[in-house]
Order: sequence, then structure tokens, then C-alpha cells
Amino acid sequence: MPAHGTPHIAAAPGDFAPLVLMPGDPRRARRIAETFLEGARLVTDVRGIFGYTGTHQGEPMSVLASGMGIPSVSIYATELLRHYGVRRIARVGTAGAIPASVALRDVVIASAAHTDSQVGRLPDSGVTLSLAPSHRLLGAAVRAAEQEQPDGGGAVRIGPVFSTDHFYLDRPAVFDTLERRGTLAVEMEAAGLYAVAAAEGGEALAVLTATDHLRTGEQLTAAERETCFARAVRIAADALLAD
Repeated sequence: MPAHGTPHIAAAPGDFAPLVLMPGDPRRARRIAETFLEGARLVTDVRGIFGYTGTHQGEPMSVLASGMGIPSVSIYATELLRHYGVRRIARVGTAGAIPASVALRDVVIASAAHTDSQVGRLPDSGVTLSLAPSHRLLGAAVRAAEQEQPDGGGAVRIGPVFSTDHFYLDRPAVFDTLERRGTLAVEMEAAGLYAVAAAEGGEALAVLTATDHLRTGEQLTAAERETCFARAVRIAADALLAD
């Protein structure tokens, strides 16, 4: 790696911990650094994508924003895993609930990521990969969720999500089909993260908070979105620390 960093990350070698929390929004990255990590210092801010490194429960841990969409998260995850010695990345983001059984503020742990992107297709092979998280991180997140103390938030759900390239996707039949197949929520990054982790030999997991509902039209305000994801961050961080 060049001493000045990668094309999208200005951190020096050793600036990132092996364990990384990855929200989409740079403001969430800063909030996690300020309220969740201890002794956090800014290590990169290229293109306004903030990255910090500190500790959590005495272990080095970093946070880096991914931006929106599969191409963006794929770039940052690849550079972290390939050039900075990162071993595990946990996405902590927002999602739109699909079935009525998932309510606003529920946490969704993504056991698989369906997608309409080409990220799961191997070139010139006709093969589409199954995009799934690290089994170790998934199991650790489920155990962490079971030990969480009730704090007025929603339930924790474990199941597939749909990672789409289209934020304004107006295709109800697609969501009907996905719901019949057990899909819990729609978002825009998990499939890209899982694909990169598989390609680079890393471990990945997505822990999401339902902030919108496709069926009811309910949605949290911008301020609520910024403050309701603490439980997902705790679950994701516990998973990163698992043996």
C-alpha cells in the first residue's frame, strides 16, 4: 500500500484496527466514534467519509462510513481488507421493513443478502454466488441480541434482506415475492459487503435497524434515525469481538 493511503482512504498503515464498524452515513460514523469508542481519533476524511480508530471493551476497533450503495461499500470494504489488515467488518445501517411482522426500530440481522445487483455473479461463468455473512459473526450477533437488556426498542429479527441498486424502486410484485420467501427488509449495501468479504478472505455481517416500512408507509424522522441505532451498534460490536 502506498504510504499516503489508497485512492479513497488517507489513513497510514496501522491506522485501522482489525475490527471495523461500518455505517453508511459519515455523521453516524462520527457519532459512533464520539459515543461508543474510547479514545477515538480521526484517521481519514477523504471525500467527507470519516474514519476513526479507538477501543471498545479494551480492544482496538475502528469505524468507517461506507457511503450509499453497493459500489461505494465495495470500494471501502475492499481497501480495508486488502490494504489495512482489517479482518472483520460489521455494517450498522438502516433498512425498510417488508413484512408486517417487522416493525419500526426492530433490529434485523442479515443471514443472507438477495440482490438485483451483478455483484454476486462470477464473470463469464453463469454462476451466481450465495451472499451470506460469516457464520461466526452471525452466531455471535444472535447470542449478543439474546443477552441485550430491554430498552424500549423493538424486537431482533434474523433472516434474509434484499440489497437493491434502486432506492426509489416502485415494484410491489417484487416485494410480494421476496416476502413470500422470508425476506425481512430492503437496504442497499449488505450484498456488496458480503461479496467483498468472500473475495478478500474477510468476515462480514450486517446488523440493521428498520427505519421505514414498505407496507404501512411509516418512517422515522431524520433525527430519530440518528439516535435509534445504538442497539444495533452494540450487537455488531459484540459480534466483532467474538472468539
